[in-house]
Amino acid sequence: MSRSSSGAVAGLTAAAIAVVGFLAYQASASVPDNLGKAPAASSGPGPTGSAKPSAKPRPDALPEESGSGTRVVYALGKDRVWLVDAKDKVERTYKVSPSTVDPEPGTYAVTSRSGSITGSDGVPIEHVVRFASRDGVVIGFSAAVNGSVPELDPTQRTGGVRETREDGKAMWVFATVGTKVVVLP
Repeated sequence: MSRSSSGAVAGLTAAAIAVVGFLAYQASASVPDNLGKAPAASSGPGPTGSAKPSAKPRPDALPEESGSGTRVVYALGKDRVWLVDAKDKVERTYKVSPSTVDPEPGTYAVTSRSGSITGSDGVPIEHVVRFASRDGVVIGFSAAVNGSVPELDPTQRTGGVRETREDGKAMWVFATVGTKVVVLP
């Protein structure tokens, strides 16, 4: 009798596994393709008649008020730079370490460049791209040769906006004399 009951148990187990497998297949076949994905953006009003709120902007997104055409955009409040090509495509964006003297918001042009010099803080710097001055302080982008970021001393008036060496090289290639620089608050 134990032999026949073990055969029955094995048969019932096999049948249960088959049923569970079939139900799992049916469940997976009826799952919508977009399950777990964000809903597609609507271009018009929703069912309530009002437009859907826009997605939260990315913190590294190019500010809309940055102008057009080839330009360097420097947002003072975000300590961020964008290198933008003639078709308004961002080629590169990155964070910077600000100087103690900020340029006034506005539009400037690159006025001069230096391959390597000593910064006003005594640190050797490279890829210096100057674009403004304020109260006798020349302002420009640069990278410390040793990769350091200056500790801002509010008693020192410096105009060096520090970048990483990699970002400084990208700025050097992009921003030749005359390139537009847009400074935003």
